[in-house]
Amino acid sequence: MKTLIALIVVAFALPSAYAQSAGQQAEAYYQKGIVAEKSGDPDAALEAYNAALKLNPQHANARYRAGQVKINADSIKADATEAKIGAVLIPVYQLEDATLQEAIDTLSNAMNQVNDGEISPNFIIEDPKNKLADKRINLNLKNIPVSALLGYIHGLAGTRARYDEHAVVISPL
Repeated sequence: MKTLIALIVVAFALPSAYAQSAGQQAEAYYQKGIVAEKSGDPDAALEAYNAALKLNPQHANARYRAGQVKINADSIKADATEAKIGAVLIPVYQLEDATLQEAIDTLSNAMNQVNDGEISPNFIIEDPKNKLADKRINLNLKNIPVSALLGYIHGLAGTRARYDEHAVVISPL
């Protein structure tokens, strides 16, 4: 009799233990998706959200985030590119009467020297009406992150930047 009662208890306990485990696994996949999304990898994020939904089709947050990743994949990659580039610290940046192209080339070279080419973005100056040809840049800065340095360059040249997955596109305001 005791054996029968024990079997009945185990039989009822197994499905709830499995469901709890599947729910926990779904939440773990959801958290992996969040991390992947924040690091700029929408493909890995979508894969993790879909794994969470496979384990728990009712996981509303995973469903929502999966939809957002599908819509914003390019933006997620661009934001990651901007953060990665912007965090590079340039020890010395000096320019006197430089063109915008020279300023960007100097920045690119400085980035390559600082991180041995690990972060080496493509800079594109998009100026079809040649508005930026006469802009001159004078800067003498030390220990400055690239994000701040680009801000100064934009201020002096009257430009703005658009970050794509593979390039930083600089254009007139």
